[in-house]
Amino acid sequence: MNSAQLETQLAHFPNYFANHVLLVVGALIFGIALSLPLAALAIRKPRLAGPLLGLASIVQTIPGLALLALMVPLLGRIGVVPALLALILYSMLPILRNTVTGALEVDANVVEAARGIGMTEEQILMRVRFPLAAPVIVAGIRTSAVWTVGMATLSTPVGATSLGNYIFSGLQTQNTVAVLLGCFGAALLAITLDGLIRLAEIAAARRDARLAWLSMACFAFAVGLSTAPILSDAFEDRTRPTVSIGAKTFTEQYILAALIAEKLGDAGFDVVIRDGLGSTVIFQALASDEIDVYVDYSGTLWANHLKRKETEDAETVLAEVKRWLLAEHGILSLGTLGFENAYAFAMQDHRAEALGIQTLTDLAARSSALSVGGDYEFFSRPEWIAVRDGYTMQFAEERSFDSTLMYTAVSDGHVDVISAFSTDGRIAAFDLVVLEDPLDALPPYDAVILVSKAGAQNPGLLAALRPLIGRINDSAMREANRRVDLEHRPIPEVAHKLGNFSVEGE
Repeated sequence: MNSAQLETQLAHFPNYFANHVLLVVGALIFGIALSLPLAALAIRKPRLAGPLLGLASIVQTIPGLALLALMVPLLGRIGVVPALLALILYSMLPILRNTVTGALEVDANVVEAARGIGMTEEQILMRVRFPLAAPVIVAGIRTSAVWTVGMATLSTPVGATSLGNYIFSGLQTQNTVAVLLGCFGAALLAITLDGLIRLAEIAAARRDARLAWLSMACFAFAVGLSTAPILSDAFEDRTRPTVSIGAKTFTEQYILAALIAEKLGDAGFDVVIRDGLGSTVIFQALASDEIDVYVDYSGTLWANHLKRKETEDAETVLAEVKRWLLAEHGILSLGTLGFENAYAFAMQDHRAEALGIQTLTDLAARSSALSVGGDYEFFSRPEWIAVRDGYTMQFAEERSFDSTLMYTAVSDGHVDVISAFSTDGRIAAFDLVVLEDPLDALPPYDAVILVSKAGAQNPGLLAALRPLIGRINDSAMREANRRVDLEHRPIPEVAHKLGNFSVEGE
């Protein structure tokens, strides 16, 4: 990576880091505010201690990404709120456990002495148990802080900006520098918080009020310094309208989001890109006007949202999808970009030739002795079920991968066949062959620009997007994906070139 590419990546660091800090600090503050009263309740009513700690432990056993994803349908929105709620729940166990344990382990003689001088149980709790348990309680907060920093990197798929934006996009585009920047930022934050809270732990152990105030002042200064970029933006006088652009979790979506952002920026809009979103999450966000525009695929909408199992021609699918989107959600399908990114099944060329496999019918006949790989959502999608049942496939093994790693997996022989994307430049680069679909089990996947109900009321936004309709063909999109995935070119640079192609192609 050259200095220009590194500079492009570093330009996002202040914003990603500041948002990450706000998520973590907000979760810790609310986690402490909820955990201490619950701990007090558990101490006064010991029968509640077990269930409360058990419930907190159950939350910890839920995978972080799953817990974050559960918050989206629960709250009916994406962004900071579901991420923050999940992080609060995740942060509570160490604080709650240490508070209850520390308070209950206070010397019984000290507690009896407090009762002997006439203190109530409430006074004993607040003036004896909690103060004496303070070092243990702060140690729990310290543990919670480190855990929460790590989990906050998973908030990207639910639409909350964090250092996870570096990690998710870096993994998808095989950009090691972006991944390392995300990891470095998270490690820096974890070490800093751990050190500051450690200072508070020492102050509690020594019962040193001045050291405690110093630790709090240092904490406030560090948080203020790291979040300054967001705070300065909040007070900036903005006269340009802001448009929110969504993107799913693969290279093509990052490129198209950057292209749309460039066009809208040139038209006088401020743009915010919310990338790394899952298929269901991004659609819900558009339907609820939390994002204004994103690119989806007609086959995905047909199968996932219209729940249609039959396969129709491209024109019929586009017409039905457009009508349904407008009637059910007020979403405008502005038109197709001009290319199709279809699901396809791909194998190593020499492997397919050796087995005599050219079509999905051939693949089905040999499937019992082969393994298949797909991205993390493929095997739950209607398209896979339609192909599997239509061709009566029964693979020996089904393996899920990050969509970027699928190509390496099939190239290295870890799986025999993968669910590829037809515009992916790695199909040719890895010498893969795409198998024919004689039954047309897979629907067409024309790339379409979707605009939210609110966005559709903005003539300037629509005017800025319309020049993209029908201007990008399959080869241009495939080349753009190849430049990012294999040459590791910066996404804004590739998006700009793709935009110029669309203009030159008129």
